[in-house]
Amino acid sequence: MNRSPLRALVVEDDPSWQQILSEILSDAGLIVDVADSLETAAECLRSNAHRLAVVDLSLDPNDHNNQDGLLTLGAVRRLDPGCVAILLTGFATVELAVSALTEYGAFTCLRKDTFNRAEFREVIARALASAPAAGPAQVEPRKSTPQPRPFAAAVREPPEHIPATLALVVEDDAGWRSILSELLTDAGYRVRLSSGFGEALGWLRREKYALAVVDLSLSPLAALTWRDQGEGKTGEELDGYRLLTSTRAAGIPTIVVSGVATPAEIERTYAEYGIFAFVEKQTFDRHTFLRIVEEARTSACELRGLDSLTAREREVLELLARGMTNKEIAEALVITPNTVKRHLKAIFEKLDVHTRSAAAARAVGAGIAPE
Repeated sequence: MNRSPLRALVVEDDPSWQQILSEILSDAGLIVDVADSLETAAECLRSNAHRLAVVDLSLDPNDHNNQDGLLTLGAVRRLDPGCVAILLTGFATVELAVSALTEYGAFTCLRKDTFNRAEFREVIARALASAPAAGPAQVEPRKSTPQPRPFAAAVREPPEHIPATLALVVEDDAGWRSILSELLTDAGYRVRLSSGFGEALGWLRREKYALAVVDLSLSPLAALTWRDQGEGKTGEELDGYRLLTSTRAAGIPTIVVSGVATPAEIERTYAEYGIFAFVEKQTFDRHTFLRIVEEARTSACELRGLDSLTAREREVLELLARGMTNKEIAEALVITPNTVKRHLKAIFEKLDVHTRSAAAARAVGAGIAPE
C-alpha cells in the first residue's frame, strides 16, 4: 500500500527564500505549500496536514520588528500538532530564540546569514525522524518583546576587555548551539562548538578547557528511545554521558543542558559524573544560566589554587583549618615554626587570601578539612 507523500509548509515573505527552501524541501521528497503571511499560513494549516513547517520570524518586509513568525509557530501547534516547526530568521534575540524553542515548540532555530544547504538538509532529516508533537500548545504567546541583542553566529569571540578562557559546547541542535555560544561569549569565554561525540572527544584531547556545556542526547533517535523506555532506562546509550566521563577525568567543570532527563537521571548524573549543574531546556533562563557559569568559574579558580599546593602545604592547611596554632602545626609535622610561617605565606599567595580564617574556609569548602 502506497503512502501519500508528506507535506511541508514554507512561511516566508521573501520570494527568493521561498524558492530556496521549496527546492530543498522538494528534493527531500516533500510536497511544498507556500505562505507569505500569518493568515495564509493558517489557511494552509487548516486545509492540509503537514509534517514540517519552516517559518520566518518577520513576515512584514516593511517592519523589521515584526514577529508574526512566533504567532505562526503557535498556530502550527494549535492547528496542526503533528507538524514539526523550524524557525528561520535574519535576526533574533537570545531570549526570543529560547522562547521559540521552549514555549512555542520550535524544533530548532536557524540564522539566514549563516544558512548552509547541507546543514539544512541534515536538520530536515532529523526533524522528519523525530516524533510528531502530542498536541496543541498550552502556552500563550508573550505579549512583550525583549530588547534586541544579536543572536549568536557559529563561533563568537568574547569582548576585548574580558580575558578569554576556552569553553566547549557539545550540542547537536544548531539553535541551542547558537544560544549557548552567545551567552558564554558574553560571560568572557572563547567558545569551541561541537555537534557530536567524536568531534567533542577530539577537542578534549587536543585542548585545555575551563568549562564544558554538554547535551546528554546527541542523536534525536537516541533521545526518543530513551524517553519511550521511561525512568527505568539507564541512559547509557546517550553519547553525552560518555563525554561526562571525559570531562570529569580532565577536571573540567561541566554544565549539562538537556531536555530528555527524568528526575532519577538528573540525580544519577550529579552522583556518578560529578557535574557542576544540570539545566533543563524546558525551563531555560538566560540569567540563571549566566549565574551558574559564573559560579562554575569561581569554583574552578578555587580548585586550581588548591591544586597548586604541595603535599606539605596541604598538610599545613589542613591543620590550620582544624584550629591549630603555628607552634602546634610545627610539633605535629616535626618542623620548625619558621618553616610553618614560610608554608603559610606560600599558601596565602597561591589561594589569594590574606587571613588564616579565609584559608581555613577554603580548606573546609574543598573538603580538605572537616567543618
